[in-house]
Amino acid sequence: MIRQEIIGFIDAEIVPRYDGFDPAHRRDHVMTVMSQAMELYSRAPEDVKKGMDQEVLLMAAACHDLGLVNGRENHHLDSGKIIRSDERLRKWFDDRQIETIAQAAEDHRASGKSEPRSIYGKMVAEADRVIDAETIIRRTLQYGQSRYPEMEPEEQIVRAEEHLKTKYGYGGYLKLWIPWSDNAARLDALRALIADPVRLRSEVRRIFFTIM
Repeated sequence: MIRQEIIGFIDAEIVPRYDGFDPAHRRDHVMTVMSQAMELYSRAPEDVKKGMDQEVLLMAAACHDLGLVNGRENHHLDSGKIIRSDERLRKWFDDRQIETIAQAAEDHRASGKSEPRSIYGKMVAEADRVIDAETIIRRTLQYGQSRYPEMEPEEQIVRAEEHLKTKYGYGGYLKLWIPWSDNAARLDALRALIADPVRLRSEVRRIFFTIM
């Protein structure tokens, strides 16, 4: 069970920080990641679940993107620094648990070259993978509009298509770590869409003009 005071702290002190981030990483994003992390925990095999601390997992999911306050490039590492420096966490967690939370945040990034160091990092990384074509395309476009506002609509669309191919396409850098997640089947469907240039262009254009 997760203590109510931890949930209250996350709701009051952590989630509101996301309101200042780019449109693809605001409070709806962190709420989704926390929800998906808890769902992965609930579906985990008993031998995995037995060795885990649900409160550590929830805090790691809540704090995973806090480093965006300093920009996107090193946000995963900055998230770890923010977690380690937040003395308020010591009310509920010891040094070892705080380090686990920080490492999980550092390891969640999809472009990371190494396997996450713990099951917490793997679950947060997996929870951060919202494998839904519409959501992914929308977030990709929103990030492009926020990061490159000078781009014309067609440039935004092309940029989004290239990012989708690089990250989610066949041979892309996205990795999945949790075998009991539903993401593998969803990723296969998304890859099929990305592999069809005509369908992909149609979907990206449609979504782009709904969020303008």
